[in-house]
Amino acid sequence: MQQLGVVSTATPVPPSRVDPALRGRYRRIMRFATRVLVQSWWYELVLPAVGLRALANRTRTRRMVGIARRFHPLAVELGGLMIKVGQFLSSRLDVLPPEVTAELADLQDEAPPVAFDDIRRAAEVSLGVPLERAFERLDPIPLAAASLGQAHRGVLRAEDAEIAGFADVVVKIQRPGIDRIVDTDLAALARIGRILARVRMVSRRVDAPALVAEFAAVSRDEIDYLHEAASAERFAMDTAQRPGISGPRVAWERTTRTVLVLEDVSAIKISDVPALRAAGIDPSAVAHAFATAMLDQVFLDGPFHADPHPGNVFVTPDASVKGGFRLTFIDFGMMGEVSGQLREHLQAAVIAVVSRDGAGVVRAFRDVGMLLPSADTVELERALTALFERFGGMGFAELQQVDPREFRDFAREFGDVVRELPFQLPENFLLLIRAVSLTSGVCSALDPAFNIWNAAEPYATGLMSRQAGGALRGLGKQAAEVAGVLSRLPRRADELITTLEQGRLVVDTSRLERRVDRLARRVIAVVIFAGLIIGGAVVHSSDAVLGAVLMIGSVPVGAFALFARSR
Repeated sequence: MQQLGVVSTATPVPPSRVDPALRGRYRRIMRFATRVLVQSWWYELVLPAVGLRALANRTRTRRMVGIARRFHPLAVELGGLMIKVGQFLSSRLDVLPPEVTAELADLQDEAPPVAFDDIRRAAEVSLGVPLERAFERLDPIPLAAASLGQAHRGVLRAEDAEIAGFADVVVKIQRPGIDRIVDTDLAALARIGRILARVRMVSRRVDAPALVAEFAAVSRDEIDYLHEAASAERFAMDTAQRPGISGPRVAWERTTRTVLVLEDVSAIKISDVPALRAAGIDPSAVAHAFATAMLDQVFLDGPFHADPHPGNVFVTPDASVKGGFRLTFIDFGMMGEVSGQLREHLQAAVIAVVSRDGAGVVRAFRDVGMLLPSADTVELERALTALFERFGGMGFAELQQVDPREFRDFAREFGDVVRELPFQLPENFLLLIRAVSLTSGVCSALDPAFNIWNAAEPYATGLMSRQAGGALRGLGKQAAEVAGVLSRLPRRADELITTLEQGRLVVDTSRLERRVDRLARRVIAVVIFAGLIIGGAVVHSSDAVLGAVLMIGSVPVGAFALFARSR
């Protein structure tokens, strides 16, 4: 389980240690990534530098859709972590256009099954006995096929069923050789992360190598089924007092690192709206219960299910529970945990958002680590206030009715403000972002009119009431701190005046001089770059060779202007 706020120690396999049989896979991933990086460099950095930002902006969505269309078949063909990468991107409705996420949406459940004979051999090696001795029956047709393993329905032998307390099971068996494939994919992703770390536009917002390291830790946990079994048991303990939430029990007698045997809890898939209605279950009630369950995990429990896509959540009819159903979670290979301090910051963010408090949201962003301390946030606060006044409290259905011109006007007014701020993705936020994105998508599919504000407001109210109880203690502590500062102020002021009188105040301007020198060199490089590329374009019509030479010669100059750092 990955705890948010703790740096991962997982290290991807270096390229030199990639399995020789998988070198072709490694090269294919790197070729695709290189093509995308070069295209992005040209459109997002070079063209804006020569005054063609409008062209880059106008073609951005079309280019991103093209990248997604090329990545989709590559991920399906390669499988492994490439499908996981596509799944993560398909859930990022917050940063990617819907046209792009739609291209990747099929990757949520798309993975070709492995032949049963191969699965049988892998399972028998792991269990140490033939399948006929391990199970009374095992269906050779897979119940589901995922990127790292596949599941088959089965029945435990009588002696094992008596110990476990159940007989019907789902047996999850790891794909043969998936550990070597994971190592290869992580090696490629690590190299891509190191490249991105050298791009200032990316590095000032996210620590790409740390993000890859977190993804590596999560992926290695996913292929360790003993880890998943322990997470399933912990989830059951955390939700034991909530009658509307459940999960499968583990048959430990037949569980190994690559074979996981769980109680069969299959029911109605949470995204199957017709089946829900046929069972007399209100889909909007399911959406609210699902959002509440996920919020409980993040803001109250700490450990949370980080992969709650529709294939991992069932709705089980249950007349003894409020609403007539309970939510059954499966697949605990991807679990996260929010640390105590981060939970306090997230609670403050929820209170600020529900209260439509722009300044409070900015403070929460700082505390969580999404904004650097040096960021000038006056304009961001103004943008958030305007956002809350115009769109705050709207559900997805209401937002769809808003005139698109209003969104364009808002983006035009505040887009540059947001883009220029030093936002960054904190380490170990991957799981939390994935869980929130998937939850939002599932709830919107169940009920287009679902309003996430309504689900969050009870939390904000409860959090504010709990915080009010400690307000007096907080005020007393702050008063003591202020009194201490005031008591030391006269002495420190006297020391400062004495220093000024004696002429001992020193101001270090060396860093400023270096920055000015670096800026001057980059400005000169930009001028030369613009002259070369524009001159090449003009000359090209009359002298193609000279024009091409001038434009090619502009590339290293442009690279220096964009990426040069003082040595």
